[in-house]
Amino acid sequence: MTTFFPDLNVWLALSVSDHPHSVRAWRWLNELPDDVKLFFSRYTQIGVLRLLTNTSVMGEQTVTPKRAWSIYDRWLEDVRVDFHTEPRDLDVAFREATRALANRPASKTVGDCYLLAFAKDTRSTLVTFDSALHVLAGRQGARSVVPS
Repeated sequence: MTTFFPDLNVWLALSVSDHPHSVRAWRWLNELPDDVKLFFSRYTQIGVLRLLTNTSVMGEQTVTPKRAWSIYDRWLEDVRVDFHTEPRDLDVAFREATRALANRPASKTVGDCYLLAFAKDTRSTLVTFDSALHVLAGRQGARSVVPS
């Protein structure tokens, strides 16, 4: 079975119809075969809930935490979507992913490294609209795809 690990920008684009990447995200999702799985992790679950309830991100479309949970729950009703617990040895892969950043500031990149480590440990393809993350994935030997 092929598995994909969408990052926050993809989950948000799939969850908000007015998102600038919504059409691209849905086209990508609808072109996938029926036997794929898409994973949420705790990190992406929290991130989607946080972004949906953030007025700086959502503006007029900001939702309450209750509504954000219902959007998330609707995703879990889709047979292609699962919540994947953190792999047992993810800490090792996460530390390895951040090793190249050891001697410089990297606030955003630390989160990106977590996503890469999770994707690698679950043998999933990371899905992102973030071109820098896509490049970093290639450098770190992770599979990634940018929906077109």
